[in-house]
Amino acid sequence: MHALFEYANKLISDTETGFIRYAYHQINWKNRLIGLIGPRGVGKTTLVLQYIKNNLDIRQTLYVTVEDFYFAKNRLTDLADTFVKSGGTYLFIDEIHKYPDWSKELKLIYDYHKDLNVVFTGSSVLDIKKGSSDLSRRALVYTMQGLSFREYLALFHQIKVPKFSLEDILNLKVDVPQIPHPLPLFSDYLKKGYYPFSLEDDFDLRLQQVVNQTLETDIPVYAEMNVATGRKLKQLLAIVAESAPFKPNMSKIADMLNISRNNIADYLLYMEEAGMVAQLRAETGGVRGLGKVNKVYLDNTNLVHNLAKENQNKGNVRETFFLNQLRVSHQLTTSNVADFKINTIDFEVGGKNKGLKQIKTAANGFVVKDDIEKGYLNTIPLWHFGLMY
Repeated sequence: MHALFEYANKLISDTETGFIRYAYHQINWKNRLIGLIGPRGVGKTTLVLQYIKNNLDIRQTLYVTVEDFYFAKNRLTDLADTFVKSGGTYLFIDEIHKYPDWSKELKLIYDYHKDLNVVFTGSSVLDIKKGSSDLSRRALVYTMQGLSFREYLALFHQIKVPKFSLEDILNLKVDVPQIPHPLPLFSDYLKKGYYPFSLEDDFDLRLQQVVNQTLETDIPVYAEMNVATGRKLKQLLAIVAESAPFKPNMSKIADMLNISRNNIADYLLYMEEAGMVAQLRAETGGVRGLGKVNKVYLDNTNLVHNLAKENQNKGNVRETFFLNQLRVSHQLTTSNVADFKINTIDFEVGGKNKGLKQIKTAANGFVVKDDIEKGYLNTIPLWHFGLMY
């Protein structure tokens, strides 16, 4: 265990705390069992290390990753038992989805050690409700996504901008005097501002590795797929990437991939949970909640620029950004008259020459325009929607 402490303390010591992600302040850190899930590369590990560094006594705190060789011969329950007997009070477990029987052992740790606080991170394909033991009543689980345009400004350019609510944005209350000309920065964000690791060299290569590891390892292991099925996931993602956006035709895809059409919806759902695609559904209302999938997008604009180099469509990029940024705090559905609907509000997304034709019949409609700096009447700049978290 000494080696685990040594490794953890070095990581904590080396962690920068100048920039902190939005999810940090949303988490109720006082809960005894906390889960933080999200796609690869969005900064989950950094966030928990920052919390430890800012708030906890490292003599009573241990951070471990289940990829450590320690777990080749030792179980999580044994580690927790030894740690508690040594005076430990906070245990942080990273990459929990790579540990067999994770949910069963977390339940045992929770039940046996009443004075131990446990925080675990994992892939967003991790479905707590489907765990072999019921963790949903015990764990508070938070989902974290990549950087907003606002966070990108802070991390990449040290420009601090306040958060604005959807109501603020629609009422034209966004005022950011520190960036008089935001469009060049916004353009850069769309290409490489969603993942914190894009500050490092070889961003395109690193992002390709995230995609490959997600499709070849994370989803197949979780869904108990074979290697050949993992390859089908990559082919399906390529089909989505080449469309603008993709309107799913299950029979056509099944023929192209030589798989059963019944599996395609599951594959798309796995990729959605893993942060590779986003699905826009129809609103059916009633107990059925959200209806059938109407459009499939890549999850974020960085993926569009990375995976669809030859087939980029500006309209697709704009819609992808809008859906990605607003889904953190709002539920988006298809609209009968425009591109998106949030509650009773319709949104049509386009370039600076986009007219009002689509929303003429909308009771409460807005045109969201790219390539404009300021809004007027019911016309809102697209970049404003990147300032919400």
